[in-house]
Amino acid sequence: MHCIVTAGPTYEPIDQVRRLTNHSTGRLGTGLAKRLVGDGHEVTLLRGRLATHSDLPEGVELQTFTTTKDLAEKLVRLAKVEPEAGAVFHVAAVSDFAAGQVFRRAADGQLEPLSQGKPGTRDGELLLELKPTPKLIARLREWFPAALLVGWKYEVDGDRDAALGQGRAQISENQTDGCIVNGPAFGKGFGWLAGNGQAEHLADQSELFEHLTGLAK
Repeated sequence: MHCIVTAGPTYEPIDQVRRLTNHSTGRLGTGLAKRLVGDGHEVTLLRGRLATHSDLPEGVELQTFTTTKDLAEKLVRLAKVEPEAGAVFHVAAVSDFAAGQVFRRAADGQLEPLSQGKPGTRDGELLLELKPTPKLIARLREWFPAALLVGWKYEVDGDRDAALGQGRAQISENQTDGCIVNGPAFGKGFGWLAGNGQAEHLADQSELFEHLTGLAK
């Protein structure tokens, strides 16, 4: 089976020298890709260029991405080249926001837009407009209509029940086949949510990979 794994962070430019990104390392998605190859699958790993985990497992085809738009374009391209892809594991941490206009507060309190693409200086307060990025997971069923689709929910706020609720909402809204939930809100280990919303606790990364590779049959 041909499996596609996304991993690591996207980034969004603010100006010519600054950018928005997150702390995703790409380690988990890379580890999953390695395990899938070990089980005999053909694997394409889309990994963020800023991922700090740089291991390249033998037998894995690596493509790097930068922005949310770039990742989307690479997924669309793969959907055209590999229309029969069997599974997509969307582990990447896609930025929720892209940078909009940058403003400087003038002496009279009014906001003055900086020239597009021009770096700001340390002189005075700067305000950055944030614009939502497209939700790539919402397009996966369109791009890969026959594939097993597994999303990810990393939740910081709330408790385990709230985190699982967010995962169930992701499945319902995006027509995926399952969701992995983890993060401080969930606590130790990982939660697996099947398409029907039923939850299963996976104690560690080893159990996680065992479960996910078992789905790719």
